[in-house]
Amino acid sequence: MLSLKSTRQALARLHHMASLDTGGVQLIEPLLQELRRVVNFDFGGLLYPGDDGELSAYAEGPLRTVVTDSFDPRILRSEHEVLVRSSHDFAGAVRYEHGPKLLRELVAVPKTEFHRSDFYNVVARPGDAMEYMKLVLRTPQGAGVGAIFLFREAASPWFTADDVAVLARLESHLARALQNGEQDAAGSEVHSQGVLITTPEGRPLWISPEAETLMPLAFGWRWRAGSELPPALQEMLRRLNTPASRTDLATMEPPAMELRTAQGWFSLRATCMAAAIGTRQAAALHITRRVTRGVRLLSALQALDLPQRQHEMAWWLMRGLSEPQIAQRMGISINTAVYHRRQLYNRLGVMERGELMQALTRQAPALPRIKRPAQ
Repeated sequence: MLSLKSTRQALARLHHMASLDTGGVQLIEPLLQELRRVVNFDFGGLLYPGDDGELSAYAEGPLRTVVTDSFDPRILRSEHEVLVRSSHDFAGAVRYEHGPKLLRELVAVPKTEFHRSDFYNVVARPGDAMEYMKLVLRTPQGAGVGAIFLFREAASPWFTADDVAVLARLESHLARALQNGEQDAAGSEVHSQGVLITTPEGRPLWISPEAETLMPLAFGWRWRAGSELPPALQEMLRRLNTPASRTDLATMEPPAMELRTAQGWFSLRATCMAAAIGTRQAAALHITRRVTRGVRLLSALQALDLPQRQHEMAWWLMRGLSEPQIAQRMGISINTAVYHRRQLYNRLGVMERGELMQALTRQAPALPRIKRPAQ
């Protein structure tokens, strides 16, 4: 049972996340963590339009193992047959679905037929997604931001009308938090880099261990090692191969693209292999993963579980604001801002902003580093 204090604090933090100077689908992990304090669920997911025009997905728990299968054409057909609207029909959901929807409201066939379907046996049952609550999120202008799914396992009770009402009240906050903001390289850090070597036609020849990890994070279900490249990468190679002369190849800007997913911010660049410029027999696709510092900071603050005012104070201090600016952002006097800053420093045992940064850096969850295989 969620305590009233925990619920109020989570609601305040969700409101705070919606008003931050950072945003986008990279916030889904800390957002689900706070949402879990308000609505009981076992694991969550997000379906959202990617920067390359294709639907992308983020999933927690057992559902991670079946995300790729859920995009298989056979499973999509089955889902379309047993549900009022396939969860992958995002445009239709944005147009017609308003407010939280329960799975049992969306099933369009008898229970026995649903349990015999490929969708149930390949995705729902292996993913332990026996019950879910879905909420389509939109910008104030009506454009689709994404669809949040909250799942309960078979052993858990069904969602109630109270759960639906709570999620409905949070709709605008969730939409604002997940709406993409400006990309700022200065506000992010490089996590890892890799390279994929292909033929000019896009047939993979070699992939570095780093790229082998990064490609599914950037492209999700659209990437399968050894198979055809995603359309966005094929277009980059087409642009790379357009110049008709070696001179053009030497002077042209390398084709590049940016992708923001729930797993990070990815920069991709295509170049001709140096030894193959004359024959144009190979191309290199360079991929870099950047992680927004704001996401790391939110995770660190969640782990500290600070009182709400100290939580907000720590955020704005780490974003470089002065105390008068923080007071204005928090809607309090400068004296009150000084009070909360002192309380924060006392609580964490630090004396100034630099020490606070060190304390939060230690608290931030480490990003998994990619290890090279032994030679």
